[in-house]
Amino acid sequence: MATKEFTHLHVHTEYSMLDGAARLGDLFTYAKELGMKSMATSDHGFLFGAFDFWRQAKAHDIKPIIGVEAYLTPGTHRTDRSRVRWGDGSRDDVSGGGAYTHMTMWAETTEGMHNLFRASSIASLEGQLYKPRMDREVLQTYSKGLIATTGCPSGEVQTRLRLGQFDEAVQAASEFRDIFGKDNFYCEVMDHGLDIERNVQEDLHRLAKKLNLPFVATNDLHYTRQEDHTAHAALLCVQSGSTLTDPKRFKFDADNFYLRSAEEMYALFGDIPGACENTLEIAERCNVEFNTKANYMPNFPVPEGENEESWFVKEVEKGLHYRFPQGVPDTVRKQAEYEVGVITSMGFPGYFLVVADFINWAKRNGIRVGPGRGSGAGSMVAYAMRITDLNPLDHDLIFERFLNPDRVSMPDFDVDFDDRRRGEVIDYVTEKYGEEKVAQIVTFGTIKAKQALKDASRVMDQPYSVGERLTKAMPPDVMGKNIALANVYNEEDKRYAEAADLRALIEDPVDKIYGQVFETAKGLEGLKRQWGVHAAGV
Repeated sequence: MATKEFTHLHVHTEYSMLDGAARLGDLFTYAKELGMKSMATSDHGFLFGAFDFWRQAKAHDIKPIIGVEAYLTPGTHRTDRSRVRWGDGSRDDVSGGGAYTHMTMWAETTEGMHNLFRASSIASLEGQLYKPRMDREVLQTYSKGLIATTGCPSGEVQTRLRLGQFDEAVQAASEFRDIFGKDNFYCEVMDHGLDIERNVQEDLHRLAKKLNLPFVATNDLHYTRQEDHTAHAALLCVQSGSTLTDPKRFKFDADNFYLRSAEEMYALFGDIPGACENTLEIAERCNVEFNTKANYMPNFPVPEGENEESWFVKEVEKGLHYRFPQGVPDTVRKQAEYEVGVITSMGFPGYFLVVADFINWAKRNGIRVGPGRGSGAGSMVAYAMRITDLNPLDHDLIFERFLNPDRVSMPDFDVDFDDRRRGEVIDYVTEKYGEEKVAQIVTFGTIKAKQALKDASRVMDQPYSVGERLTKAMPPDVMGKNIALANVYNEEDKRYAEAADLRALIEDPVDKIYGQVFETAKGLEGLKRQWGVHAAGV
């Protein structure tokens, strides 16, 4: 008998922050063990993790499918901040307190993936109400290249069915089918043994038959292995500020939101025609790529008759004479010519011109700029163009640390602007080079070892002193880092010996709570806690 195959399409990774506990490395390693050849990401609301998912999937020889579990307005325009009730106002009326519903979507093509990015951005910029929300107008505008489903129990279709509003559920599903196209809209079925799922199954099947929608089976994955459900429960407590002993805490009422094997999924949904097989069909259809070699730098406006390379060479020459008005020393000339050769051969003259432009604009407008920081200060060309104010030869700085012809990567100048006027520089480059060429950088806060111990202690309803004692037993930080909790018992770790006090505490034969907190903390360590905008990265 042939081995069954299945593709998981509803997957919440560590990028569904404080909700998904599936670390990408562990997830793909386990998927390989189970013989899976493809997998989707469908993180909540955002596509922060899309590239990381794609990159790591490729590294594990697993086909990546890029998707999102989007938040939709409950039939209203995305700018409408009013809540909507469809029934009696009960807890199960509309998910998100009447503010939003859910929908699962995947990119069939690279164009579709770009449409997902655009729709997600609009949801954040224009539709924010507790969550970043799309509406039907956004779906209609950016539906090309996308495949979608009726969603989970918090989707509009299942919510309507749960409220006994069959006709309204059919109407909603019909609208979505028309938006995405009849071949691109599926009836999504899940079974975690929950009443909220099973109570609508009969009507969901009736709706699918009425609209001739194909089924697709999913498991609402939030962690990798079944035993990870304990760590996930703790993570949800971190999210909600509650404890594991609180009967009213936000929790999942089952322990099967993990990477189920193909055999398990067929056992659940084998009697629904095409439900499992269609996961493979969708996986076959979805083919997306990131262009990792593209140069997204803006073009620098050069005088007529010049190109970026020729103008760059002239600007360097002019800069050398500015820096050395009494004559350019031979050592300086030799270093500058070498660097110009490397920079032009690697295709980066435009980058140097752009950076020099906004730095010198800032200087002309009285905005204080740092003299140079990081490896960029090793460049004579940067010194000539007034990007930096340190002569690298005077300080024995090495250009190859900044730009190495044997290791092709984008140059990256660290530039310090007076933070009181940094915004003016960002406005300048946005206006000159175009809004589509300027982006600020996202940062992710992760739960590190000591914080994991404190979080675990709190969610387990232990006194503050428990977490404090565990963290104080940790070895001291070295350059802001400490031994990973997972390596406390790894004798090959170079800091193993330093963790002796911590091991003694968690092995306490009398007070076993320390060991229990430690085990819970291991499940939290390294997960992403929140995202933010980098203070200065542009």
